[in-house]
Parts: sequence; structure tokens; C-alpha cells
Amino acid sequence: MLKLRPCCEQCGKSLPVHSQEAMICSFECTYCEECALHLFKNICPGCSGNFQPRPIRPKKYLSKYPPDVEKILDPKDIKEVEKLIAKYINVNPQDR
Repeated sequence: MLKLRPCCEQCGKSLPVHSQEAMICSFECTYCEECALHLFKNICPGCSGNFQPRPIRPKKYLSKYPPDVEKILDPKDIKEVEKLIAKYINVNPQDR
């Protein structure tokens, strides 16, 4: 089951279950669109994969499969992120 984390792991921005700004990688790292695409340049600082918009869970399933409530804040060191971006900026996600 896909975790629906409540906030951006970098900046803490609220990402409610219906947010169209939530971006995830294949390991479900969750960031707001600003951090994922602009700060991290579509390179996940955790796994080096790319980001996709997080799917919206239909309302009828929210009571049975609720979103996560635990906020995970794990801001990345920007200097380290810049090194990662420099390494992968011109490499397609499937080749990283």
C-alpha cells in the first residue's frame, strides 16, 4: 500500500492526501513539487531516482486505508545534494 505522507520531507510543507503538489520516488520519499523538481532537479536525494506526482487516493478508500499522520522531516544537506545533482543531471533515471 502506498504511503501518503503528510508533508514534504525537506521543507515541511503540508501535503494533504488530495494534494496535487506531492511528488514521490519509487521508495516513496515524499517532497513538494518545489523541492522535488526545482531544488533537487528531479533527482531523489535518497535513491537518485526520479519523481512522479503522488496518486490521489479515492475518498471512498480513505477510511479503510488512511494517509500517514507521522511527519517525516529529513532535510538534506544542500552541498551534498548539489554533488548528487552534478553527478546525475545529464543521466536518464533508468541509467542512474
